Amino acid sequence: MTKQYYKKNPLFSVFNSTLVDLPAPSNLSSMWNFGSLLSMCLIMQIITGLIMASMYTPSMELSFSMITQSMESTEMGWLIRYTHANGASLFFICLYAHTGRGLYYGSFLYKDTWNIGVTILLMTMATAFLGYVLPVNQMSFWGASVITNLFSEVPYIGPNLVHFIWGGVSIHNPTIMRFFTFHFVIPFIILGLVVIHITLLHQTGSNNPLGLKTNIDKAPFHIFLSMKDLLGVLLSSTMFITLALYMPLTLGDNENFTIADPAVTPHHIQPEWYFLFAYAILRSIPNKLGGVLALLLSVLILYVVPFTFMAKMKSTAFYPPNKVLFWLFLTTVALLTWIGMRPVEEPYILTGQILTVCYFSYFIINPLIMKLWDSLQSM
Repeated sequence: MTKQYYKKNPLFSVFNSTLVDLPAPSNLSSMWNFGSLLSMCLIMQIITGLIMASMYTPSMELSFSMITQSMESTEMGWLIRYTHANGASLFFICLYAHTGRGLYYGSFLYKDTWNIGVTILLMTMATAFLGYVLPVNQMSFWGASVITNLFSEVPYIGPNLVHFIWGGVSIHNPTIMRFFTFHFVIPFIILGLVVIHITLLHQTGSNNPLGLKTNIDKAPFHIFLSMKDLLGVLLSSTMFITLALYMPLTLGDNENFTIADPAVTPHHIQPEWYFLFAYAILRSIPNKLGGVLALLLSVLILYVVPFTFMAKMKSTAFYPPNKVLFWLFLTTVALLTWIGMRPVEEPYILTGQILTVCYFSYFIINPLIMKLWDSLQSM
């Protein structure tokens, strides 16, 4: 095949324009690596998920034993299971870092790209929750019971909605079948949204640490930036493989090794670590409906960020107050994650309530502080 053929080939032209000659800001740092890492995580989760789906039975009585048997008797079954389970943690590490970078550097100003990204975050959280329930162990069963019961707070149709989700009067085979179906289908919807996300990003161009919109300081994506992505993939893959092979149970819970028993409630019900900050916010509100609204708002508030931005500079990294508030916000999220692992008792209840106020205050105070900073600088 000649070089001229490849240039005329439409598929090669698309590949060339998107991954080779795509003009990208030359000052992109390693914080922009998480986009490629997320693509890697999504592909890995879909492949391992498809393999696991071929060995899964959606049943209250058989799911736990079938998963255990597939790990013990199927060739490399344990590796596939641990890769899929720990891959979810790697996915959320990259996802939260990607979102945090967008907040810090003002990437949310590309409204369409940002909103699609927040939708991907929401759907990924839903997929992870549905998948967590499928092994039907003690913690996942009771975690599903707690979360699905929250829908009872929906006005007028709450109780009927819960029964519809369950497919009966409690979590049983119809519930597991529905969760398995949606856990299987939603990742392909996420894959479609990722394509839209990347397409919109290529139309507007990537943000950069300086927030400058200029066509002067650009470089081809390959080889200048593709090498950065490759280095990030190699480093993260090394750490992930070490975790999956040598410490695969580090991020799990002891109750995950116990088959679900509807008659015995665990002493302390808690979700996976990547949901603990939202779980702590849910628990911090004494009113059940208020807790549900706070839980939803903890993620949905990201949709509002582009519309509350009032600063002059396109990159929020130029504002010293933003730097301080952002790192305080990350500290708050980390402390909420820790609070979510603690029992529902004092002083954790009061601490969780204070941290919840701090969490939502960031989205209110930060735009006002930057607006005030602009006013002081112009005086």
